[in-house]
Amino acid sequence: MTKRFLSIGECMVEMAPAADGNFRMGFAGDTLNTAWYARRELGKDWDVAYFTAVGDDAISARMVDFLDASAIATDLIRRIPDRTVGLYLIQLDNGERSFAYWRSESAARRLAGDADILKANLATADLIYFSGITVAILPPSERHTLFAAIAEARANGATIAFDPNLRPRLWEDADTMRKAVMDAAAVSDILLPSFEDEANAFGDQNTEDTARRYSGQSVPIVIVKNGAGEMLALDRGNIQRFTPDPVARVVDTTAAGDSFNAAFLASYLRSGELSPALAAGAELAARVIGQRGALIDS
Repeated sequence: MTKRFLSIGECMVEMAPAADGNFRMGFAGDTLNTAWYARRELGKDWDVAYFTAVGDDAISARMVDFLDASAIATDLIRRIPDRTVGLYLIQLDNGERSFAYWRSESAARRLAGDADILKANLATADLIYFSGITVAILPPSERHTLFAAIAEARANGATIAFDPNLRPRLWEDADTMRKAVMDAAAVSDILLPSFEDEANAFGDQNTEDTARRYSGQSVPIVIVKNGAGEMLALDRGNIQRFTPDPVARVVDTTAAGDSFNAAFLASYLRSGELSPALAAGAELAARVIGQRGALIDS
């Protein structure tokens, strides 16, 4: 019987710099990137679906066509009249990226606007993946709607994976961000934070601080990513450490964490073992940052 990996969030139009200095249009976004790579990492016994909201305009239709062509199921996507999709532009400096966004009227901001539809969609999933950006773009009342629906799906047997992906500019203020992220952690089974972001937002001194703060929310598994440095896995109180192999050439760090999450989750879903899953995540992320753009074919 086919299982479903359901990713929830915002897919956006991406304008990314090409080698010739021009910009190339594509579609990306943190949870979409993870879904795209998960589709390539998971076998035929899993389908991968994306839940978001789009408008009723031509670019929204083109985005859905892209997802369909990528073998990502679109049956759950909401269409909202008189809305469109967000856009972001990437700028690179020695491989490090910065972003400019146009997303204030994005349809995805209303993805949790109908609680009944949300619950029905989440009930189709065996694994639900979402991020801090998913939470940040929602109106405050709809954040609670999302958490309640996720908690219900978890109680009914779904596994919940969450990447805090902290982006302070998306939030009303730092306190709201910290509280919402901890509330999201409390309904999750697997946490995938990045240490640098967590240290900046929460003042964590090391990866173990991050892992234990989240495990205090009764999260069974916490994987603390740490760039090129040693990452830490806390599995029901047991610590494992893993240092990825050095990457010879960093071209573009876009989607490094998103691709890691996809390969990690795919491996863990197959084997139930952390060590090969950590290695799989690091290996895919290394390939991704060696090329331009969020989504690479090899």
